[in-house]
Formats: sequence, structure tokens, C-alpha cells
Amino acid sequence: PVAGFMIALLQRVTEARVAVDRKVVAQIAAGLLVLLAVEPGDESAQADRMAERILGYRVFPDADDRMNLSLLDTGGGLLLVPQFTLAADTRKGMRPSFTGAASPEQGEALFNYTVGRVRARLGDRLATGVFGAHMRVSLTNDGPVTFWLRADPAPPPGKAHDSRILALG
Repeated sequence: PVAGFMIALLQRVTEARVAVDRKVVAQIAAGLLVLLAVEPGDESAQADRMAERILGYRVFPDADDRMNLSLLDTGGGLLLVPQFTLAADTRKGMRPSFTGAASPEQGEALFNYTVGRVRARLGDRLATGVFGAHMRVSLTNDGPVTFWLRADPAPPPGKAHDSRILALG
């Protein structure tokens, strides 16, 4: 398959949680809620780049109230939730097509790989949803601040990877 561009919907939150079968399985205070989708051509290179972008994306205010700080700068929490519907093709008709989403096996493998990369950097500041489960996601969006990210396996020409993030282990 052609290389994909892993998708993330990133939201700055004051709190967020995931419940499965009416039981809270993950929660964070202030930080980021990220819904993550894997496409058929995605590989570990896209997951590495997405982990770098999630951890380093500057969406938190600095002393001048400008979005100049990342999750790494603020020490906030991250709630990472698998969400294959972000990869849906919605261009035609009245029903989404999910041919743009990776197979469940590939999606789960790359979601877990991404979790491992991020956990190496955040430790217990990372909470996750449950792959394949029917989840109820609750959040208080702060701003609101929401960004749709795509990650190809390499940074744009002339841009270097952030060395703080590549030290994921």
C-alpha cells in the first residue's frame, strides 16, 4: 500500500475521561485529548512522527497568552483514544465509507506502538482508551482549541525533528 498519513484530532482540555460499560477506564486533568486513526499505508514511521507532533505541538499559552507551549513544556496529561472513524471517506452520499481506515489488526498494532512511544516519554501522564470497545468520551475543551493533524513519516524539508521528542527510547 501507499504510505498513509496517520490522523489525529487534538483537543486542549481542562479534563477528559473514557468510560466503557459505564466504568471510567481512563482520565486526565488539564492536557490533551487526542483521537487517533490509522490508515492502510501507515507504518511505524508515521506513528513515530505523530507521537513527535502530539508531544511537541504548541497549543498551550505562554506568559504572553500565545500558543507557544507544548505538552512537554506544561507537564499536562494525554488521553489517547483510538478512533477509526476519522479515516472515513465522507465525500459522497449520506453514509461514510471506512475503506480509508486500516484493518482492525493493523490499527490496533500501530495504536499500541504509538502508545508505547508516548508512554516512554510521559509515563503515567498518559491514559488510553480501549481499542475496539464502545467508549463514551467526555471532555471539557479549553478554548475551544482543536486541531486536525496528519503525520507523514518525515518532517517537511528544512525542518528537523525535535530532539526532546526523538529521545523516546
